[in-house]
Amino acid sequence: MSWSDPCLFRCGHNGAMNASTAAEIGVIADGIDRYRSRVVGLAEPIIGTPNEDLLAALYEAERNLRTASRSLERAQRLAR
Repeated sequence: MSWSDPCLFRCGHNGAMNASTAAEIGVIADGIDRYRSRVVGLAEPIIGTPNEDLLAALYEAERNLRTASRSLERAQRLAR
């Protein structure tokens, strides 16, 4: 069954979550947090340099990773 399957929610296949699913989501969220920290580490030395475009791109990536982390945390809470 895929995300695009029209029967996914309509047919009662709500994907009942369990502890192993919540744990897997947690592992993925931890990985996202580590990548976010790495992006911040890349951006810090660029602050105050002429590389404003690179800094902006890294800031945007960090923000998107933070959003992804929050979404996964929410999914993990729902899975429990």
